[in-house]
Amino acid sequence: MTEKFARHLGIVLGALYGLGFRLLWEVEALQSLGSLVTLSFMFLVPFVIGFIRIYCQCRVTPSLSYTKMITLAWQPIFVFLVVSVVTLLEGSICVAMALPAFMLCASLGGLAAGLCVRLMHRKKRGALFSIVVLPVIVAPLELHFLTRSATYVIEDSIDINAPAAAVWRQLATVSTIESNELPTTFASLIGVPKPIAADMSGQGVGAVRTSHWQKQVQFNEVITSWIENQQMTYRFDIDPERIPDNALDKHVKLGGEYFAPLDGGYFIEVLDSKRSRLTLRTRVEDNTHFGLYSRLWGEVIFHDFHTSLLQLMKTRAQADFAEHQS
Repeated sequence: MTEKFARHLGIVLGALYGLGFRLLWEVEALQSLGSLVTLSFMFLVPFVIGFIRIYCQCRVTPSLSYTKMITLAWQPIFVFLVVSVVTLLEGSICVAMALPAFMLCASLGGLAAGLCVRLMHRKKRGALFSIVVLPVIVAPLELHFLTRSATYVIEDSIDINAPAAAVWRQLATVSTIESNELPTTFASLIGVPKPIAADMSGQGVGAVRTSHWQKQVQFNEVITSWIENQQMTYRFDIDPERIPDNALDKHVKLGGEYFAPLDGGYFIEVLDSKRSRLTLRTRVEDNTHFGLYSRLWGEVIFHDFHTSLLQLMKTRAQADFAEHQS
């Protein structure tokens, strides 16, 4: 086997391995054996992909450096993810969220393959491919014995050079948001839609605030507390069937099986007669098995979203206050 052939073989076999699990675990009849939203798929599958890539390479280049073991293991990962996006198996949001874990685990798999080839006798190297069955063994155990559901709160604040009344006027109904009023953020770059407006059907507890986002995303917020110039809280009323399939990747769809914002609110603190602090708080339910990893991503995206909205409220409240002063 030539080095070029070994390289291509490792890339192709690794990518096909990932695509195989991606397709098989999407089949409803097989979901008792595995799922895409599991630790096995997020961490073990890319580990094996990296292992396959470097195992093939080390059979003809046993002196492969550790640096190359780490970086060459990414090649089939990139092929796998690009094919998934091009064929619409996955969207940009899921790919962006999975990429860091996939790259890290593939590198670990590559290092493991390189070390195994060096340490094990040549006659036993064929047994190393038994590692490919790890996700098949672990995934059913994970689905049946590991249930992880967590809720957490994301909170952000901003100081505004305007009194509480001017800030309050921005909260209930948000007129059309122009494209230049919200910055380009990491969340928007990976495909998360931006808010474009919000309107209220009435005022006070029980009123419904409807949020409109790009890509025809729409959901309701039912008001649960209403204290003028102080706070407005709500619970989310999201029908995932009303959110277009192409708006958010199905594994991170709002109100879906794995991820749902539960409730939230705006809170105004008076700093002095002409300054206020506005806080936006959201409580989120996470039903994935990813633990800290998914929480980190949830916090990154919601902090991004909060910061953009709070900056919008600040700009509009200060303009409103200046207009009433003139």
